[in-house]
Amino acid sequence: MASFSVRRQRGFTTIALLCFAALYLPIAVLVFYSFNAGESLASFDGLSLRWFAKAFENQQVIDASIRSLQIASVAAVVATIAATMAALATTRTEPYRGLTVKYAFINQPLMIPEIVTAVALLIFFARIKIWTGYSGLGYLIAAHTAFCIPFAYLPIRARLENMDLTLEKAAADLYATPWNAFRYVTLPLLWPGILAGFMLAFVISLDDVVITEFVKSAGQDTLPTYMLGQIRRSITPEMNAISTLFLGLSICVVTVFFIVNRNRA
Repeated sequence: MASFSVRRQRGFTTIALLCFAALYLPIAVLVFYSFNAGESLASFDGLSLRWFAKAFENQQVIDASIRSLQIASVAAVVATIAATMAALATTRTEPYRGLTVKYAFINQPLMIPEIVTAVALLIFFARIKIWTGYSGLGYLIAAHTAFCIPFAYLPIRARLENMDLTLEKAAADLYATPWNAFRYVTLPLLWPGILAGFMLAFVISLDDVVITEFVKSAGQDTLPTYMLGQIRRSITPEMNAISTLFLGLSICVVTVFFIVNRNRA
């Protein structure tokens, strides 16, 4: 009896192509119109880099982009470190009662609607702002870090669960301390998972709108919240150009991850 394969089912190719078209055709249209020479979003008036140049000359776009990169970088680093420690604590141990509760607690931001998390953070940080008088970027970094931890945790934990423990046990048999065993054995093997967790957390933080919109103070717009504000007022091809640059950054991150993983393999 031939094994079952969904690819052999009637209509699979057609449905797959329709899904890909629904996902990527709007993006292709956006990229195409970002090179529009005219000011209309409905008609194409020729190829031009006019809107890219305008975006680079827009100081608000530059400030928001730098702020987004700062927040995403710090939040991704902290979230990845915390996720790595959490993954080690929940995988390098014998199963015990309450371990599943810890899994659920770590992944809680994935289960709760983002708007609920945003409102809770708004109330929590509002009290701290009143008590301390501080209203800097620390709140956004803390909020993004907390939200990104489960996104970094999942690939790191998956990598740990698929790793062979033989080398770690051999290091322990050769009197390696727990730190040396982690540094010279576990960490090199875990590095692809850590890199995947970092980049996923970075992209999630860079793209976040809801939590940022609720937590940020005046003058702390990130690039997504700036674009949202501009779209509410007027839509111009400049937004298409910024979105294309955003897309290019994401593609670069994925490409670097692919090259690093291939070289390690």
